[in-house]
Parts: sequence; structure tokens; C-alpha cells
Amino acid sequence: MADYIESIELTVSEEDAGKRLDAYVASATELSRNAVQRLISSGDVLLNGLPAQAKTKVKPGDSVSVEPPPPAITDVTPQDIPLDIVYQDADVAVINKPKGMVVHPAAGNPDGTLVNAILFHIKDLSGVGGEMRPGIVHRIDRFTSGLLVIAKNDEAHRALSEDLKTHSVSRVYFALCDGNFREDSGTVEAPIARSRSDRKKMAVDEKGRNAVTHWRVLERFGDVTLLRVELETGRTHQIRVHMAYIKHPIVGDEVYGRAKNRLGLTGQALHAGELRFTHPKTGERMTFTAPLPEDFEAALKKLRSRPMMS
Repeated sequence: MADYIESIELTVSEEDAGKRLDAYVASATELSRNAVQRLISSGDVLLNGLPAQAKTKVKPGDSVSVEPPPPAITDVTPQDIPLDIVYQDADVAVINKPKGMVVHPAAGNPDGTLVNAILFHIKDLSGVGGEMRPGIVHRIDRFTSGLLVIAKNDEAHRALSEDLKTHSVSRVYFALCDGNFREDSGTVEAPIARSRSDRKKMAVDEKGRNAVTHWRVLERFGDVTLLRVELETGRTHQIRVHMAYIKHPIVGDEVYGRAKNRLGLTGQALHAGELRFTHPKTGERMTFTAPLPEDFEAALKKLRSRPMMS
């Protein structure tokens, strides 16, 4: 059995009703019973949003979230990896993460991550995230490019984390999606949970956590549409899941979209292009932007140069 998994969210089914919490989590994951009990004791397993005892019996429809701390790695090595630091002061740094870079070390990605890079380039970092995630307040997917805010001290980390919970951090993405949208703007409000059929994926699930995504059309290309997307909540894979849910998956998304990549992209055409937050020390409202990456721009150029579909 595994000793570590990424954060997951579970919804108790009828057939699992009556199981002890520790037994249920162990059966629903690859974790050992002892590992689950340690997580429960440390408060890393929540039942309907609250800590619970291992012996608590679960009921149908209960929400169980497992948010394990990162695996203990004693040597997270600073690496001289090029890093686009958009802004930096004594409290925060804003990074423009390239597509293809994993944010923090995990199973299968022990190095070459954003954390390895920031440990080299930024010496004074918040320790709230632990050794594996120093300064990391939020993250974006490996094949999503764009802006992240990094906390350089614990006070800044706590303040920014709280702002994320209260939705006062604004994150705007740009996405190329399959199909032609009938409306010029809209909102997807559909709860998201771990997929019941494929644990590596997320899915819209009525018993999942509330998730809200606002979108607006910027440019139409007939069978592809360029969107400006703003997150109201920040669930795992939220934009990718919501766009697939409304039958407009993100171009290049091999997990939630079409298998064939028609525009020569590596991974999904999704870029975190705008970031706004309140500075944790000065109270100033700060806004940052990052240009689209080269492959995204190349895809747009290709779309703009072809005849419009009637």
C-alpha cells in the first residue's frame, strides 16, 4: 500500500455506509489503515468539513476530504532553473510559471519543480507549506502556464491563504476551447469531486464541493473559441472540468478533452494571465499580468490565418 497520495475528496456511497472513517478512507485509497489513522489524528482528514475520530461511522452522502501533508523528503535541492520572477519584495514574489513545470516535488517528480527553482532564486521563504512546498500559497497544473504568488514569510502566507478562502484573490485565465459558444458570456456553477470511475480525474458531482467559473468570449474561430475565464472558487482542475462539462473542453487537454491535439500544443491551452491580490503587509491592491506563452500565441496565429468557417 502507498504511504502518500495527493489531496482527494470522497463522497460516501450507500454501499460504504456504516464503515468506520479510517476503514472507509483506507478502502477508497491506496493508503494503509495505519497511515489513514495518522492522518485523522493530525487533522488531515475531514468529515463534512470537520475533524472526526477514526471510529466515526460514515453515512451515505457524507463528504470526506483527505489532505495529506507532502511526503517527508529531507533534501529538497535548490536548482538553478530559469525562473521568470515578475515581482518581488520582502513579503511576496509573483512567478510566471512555464508550461510543463510541476509546482512542487511529489511521487514521479522529485526535482526540476518550481519549488526547486524558487529555493535557488529566492532565499527567504515562508515555511508554512513545509519542506516540500515552501512559500507555495496556491498552484496551477503542470501544463497550465502563468502567474502564482509566493509567500516569503509566514505572516504573508497565512494572510494570502485566508484571502484565497474568501475569494478576494482574483485569478483570470485565458483558454482556447473546442466549439463555438452560443452566448457571449456565462457562468458554470457545478460542484466538483474526485471522479468515482477514475481516481486520477475530477468530475462534476452533485455531492462535490461548490465550484463557480465565469467565462467571456474574446474571439471566435468557428470550431474553436478564445475565452477569458475567472475563478470564483479554486477546485482542482476546475476550469478544465467545467469546460468539458459544458461540452467545450480546452484544446490540448488530454485528460478531459479530445485525444487528438489539432493545434500542435503540448498540454491544454490554458494560461493564468492575470492575478490580483491585496498585499499582506501594505494593504495595497496589486495587479499582475503575464503574456501568453509561445505555443499559445502560435496556435492563435494559426487560427487567425485560416479562413473562417461559415
